[in-house]
Amino acid sequence: MPENTFAVTCLGCPKNRVDAEYMIGLLEAAGYQLVQDPSAAAVLIVQTCAFIDQAQEESIAAILDWAQWKKEEGRLLVVSGCLPQRYGEQLADLLPEVDLFVGNGLAGELPRLLAEERSRRAGARAAAAPAVRVGAPGYLPEASLPRRLTTPGGTAYVKIADGCNHRCAYCVVPRLRGPYRSRPREDLVQEVKALVGCGVREVVLVAQDTTSYGIDLYRRPALPELLEDLEEIEGLEWVRLLYAHPSTVTPRLLQVMAASRKLCRYLDLPLQHVDEAILRRIGRPGGREAYRDLIQSLRAQVPGLALRTTFIVGLPGETEAAFASLLDFLRELRLERVGIFAYSPQEGTPAADFPDQVPPRIRRRRRRQALALQQGIARELNAARVGTEERVLVEGPLDGRGLRWRARSQWEAPEVDGCLILRGKGLQPGRFARARIIAAGPYDLVAEAVPEEESPASERRRG
Repeated sequence: MPENTFAVTCLGCPKNRVDAEYMIGLLEAAGYQLVQDPSAAAVLIVQTCAFIDQAQEESIAAILDWAQWKKEEGRLLVVSGCLPQRYGEQLADLLPEVDLFVGNGLAGELPRLLAEERSRRAGARAAAAPAVRVGAPGYLPEASLPRRLTTPGGTAYVKIADGCNHRCAYCVVPRLRGPYRSRPREDLVQEVKALVGCGVREVVLVAQDTTSYGIDLYRRPALPELLEDLEEIEGLEWVRLLYAHPSTVTPRLLQVMAASRKLCRYLDLPLQHVDEAILRRIGRPGGREAYRDLIQSLRAQVPGLALRTTFIVGLPGETEAAFASLLDFLRELRLERVGIFAYSPQEGTPAADFPDQVPPRIRRRRRRQALALQQGIARELNAARVGTEERVLVEGPLDGRGLRWRARSQWEAPEVDGCLILRGKGLQPGRFARARIIAAGPYDLVAEAVPEEESPASERRRG
């Protein structure tokens, strides 16, 4: 097989996917050819996640799975991303099947590192040990760099910043991604214009903390100004915000959200818990009353807003009373999208050494209980949409006949939320359609396509 062929599998969050897309683009610019079948690739790349134990286990399983394709001499298995950034040299002994470990700090130098590794192995007299190339976590993409999109249906993630200055006691992200650093507004506008020119109609803005965007460059939060810049881009129809830190949602941001024609009425606002004592202990602001006020303000100022959040159950010191308060909060606020995670102690974080750890079986039980409650709430909220018509973005077919399609409204984010299973003929991936919702579950909805000329003005806003 040609030694310039490569295949990639990507695990983890959208921010990790963006890194992988730039790596693919850089490799293609260096003369490599992307193939979908790993058995036909001379270079096998596994882009990994290391945020929690489950992510690490999935990453290692994927590495071992892709190692099976290294049957022919001359193939290289590359492990990139957060797993090598976190563990570095430790992985060389654990995974001798791997040829090259590349941390996310050197993601932009993958073509050079591959060339160096091939040269090193060609000159080795014996089997070469895995090479570990990590570097400081300071990489940040630029609009001028080549990129190959891997997202379906007219959607692209745009990483507006990387790194994190928060010091949550349970989290390893600052170690993996470094300090918070924003991309210049003009660079982001240039990238979004280029994406729209390639057929993208929805951009999803991501960072470890999107609402802190610009603090390092402009000495103030500049997300509202960036959103106003994107509002002016012709051909862009949806802008979506993920990972908004509750402490940096400003009145100015709410004004821009309320006035925007393109910003989806959707906000991802990770709260993690509502018990004040637990939040203070893990280094996060807020509490049940503060979060209730924030959510009520969001809903009042941005009509039709759908909120997504995440909660961690079983954090150190979480009593039954604290957990019950979280359940009461879910019942009271009736949030549209909620992710529930059982706390996973991470080596090297302060929370892992807290003395009052909650037993794993209780963590798992609390997660099941919270999920069951939220599923009932989500089912009721989705049921209220039955009979309505909504504008949806078609992602792609669900069967080979082109009769059932996967689609999303402005109230579903890609990958993390449910979707609309859309029945209809002649639909096109990456284009908008009208859909009448006819059935609903806790996650997915069923809809029928409504014949109508595609028009941004026909968008229905909930109010």
